[in-house]
Amino acid sequence: MNSVLLAVALMLGLSLLRVNVVISLIVSAVVGGIAGGLTIGATLTAFQNGLGGGAGVALSYALLGAFAMALAESGLPHALADKLAALVKRQGAGARVKWGILLAVLAMAIASQNLLPIHIAFIPLMLPPLLYTLTLFKVDRRMIACILTFGLITPYMWLPFGFGEIFLKQILLGNIEKAGLQVAGVDVMHAMLIPALGMLVGLLLAVFVGYRKPRDYDLGKLAEVEQEERRYTPRSLAVAGAAVVATFAVQLWLDSMLLGALAGFILCVAGGAVNWRNADTTFTSGMKLMATIGLIMIAASGFAEVMKATGDVQRLVAHSVEFVGGSKGLGAFLMLLVGLIVTLGIGSSFSTVPIIATLFVPLAMQLGFSPVAIVCLVGVAGALGDAGSPASDSTLGPTSGLNVDGQHDHMWDTVVPTFIYYNIPLLVFGWIAAMIL
Repeated sequence: MNSVLLAVALMLGLSLLRVNVVISLIVSAVVGGIAGGLTIGATLTAFQNGLGGGAGVALSYALLGAFAMALAESGLPHALADKLAALVKRQGAGARVKWGILLAVLAMAIASQNLLPIHIAFIPLMLPPLLYTLTLFKVDRRMIACILTFGLITPYMWLPFGFGEIFLKQILLGNIEKAGLQVAGVDVMHAMLIPALGMLVGLLLAVFVGYRKPRDYDLGKLAEVEQEERRYTPRSLAVAGAAVVATFAVQLWLDSMLLGALAGFILCVAGGAVNWRNADTTFTSGMKLMATIGLIMIAASGFAEVMKATGDVQRLVAHSVEFVGGSKGLGAFLMLLVGLIVTLGIGSSFSTVPIIATLFVPLAMQLGFSPVAIVCLVGVAGALGDAGSPASDSTLGPTSGLNVDGQHDHMWDTVVPTFIYYNIPLLVFGWIAAMIL
């Protein structure tokens, strides 16, 4: 059996059995490495060599967690929550408030990829204070997870701004050109439009069909970890607002989430929104908030390096080619399926495209796909699996905000729902797009 298939299947199986994702990644990497012909020593060496690839991102997220905690100390998220709670108490305003909150969460998730490219950093900041109100409305948190994941993925795979500029222009088009196809005249938004519509269909199905029924959560457990009453002053709110602006400005200026988050945290402390005596405790608590995500991303980088070292990603593609013959339809389906498998294991669309582009582009050209269809195929093959991967920040981020009280399971309440409602429509719409473009 192909070691990549074995390792990904084992990782998903262990995670679904509620084995910690980090342990699942390590065990699966070792099994996959040995199955791929590596010795135990070579497997561990490859895993350790890959750890550094996730360290920078993990540190950035840890600092973003510290900044989120500093903003929580300022009272800014709770000021928003208090206003929402007051609206809920008004007669007849309940339904409007509920949908208003859900639309605000969606809008913020979309903006986090382009207008304010802070990625998942807003989730532990914005979501926990809103959970009390959403729990009163008995909103299913699986619906919120799907809303967040849609907003975290669809903008970068369709809009060439912010993270989309990195994914679509630098990574997708750049690697396709390196593979031998000139794409200077390809409109990447046109190429990815139909797959993006597939994501929209998945969102609508999740919100209005899959998880529209009320779901009860224990308000007592939520109250233990999320204080609904927190003191804040006009000055603390003003400092917090300035810190948010500074974080965005520094991140856009220096293209560094790490320095942006650090600048925001320092401003919160210097402006008095966070007491100087409590600054170290706040910083440490915030880093702990995102520590699990960081560890998973580091372990996922090690897992990816082992999969590369086995050479079985290339063999997986080669074996798929044998089944294709001259069939464009079968070729497109197998390319998308291989992309799904690889991204499920690696957990990052940004890391998948460079691996598959060199293999898929010559095959797609041989089968007679147009340049715009090839861009679509490789882009969708990379994006598939970002939703529904236990190691993806597009699923880890929503869980970090929804599981503050221990009532939202990462695998069964985030990973499985997003896999069903996004990977399946994306596979179908991506195949249709490749065949008609």
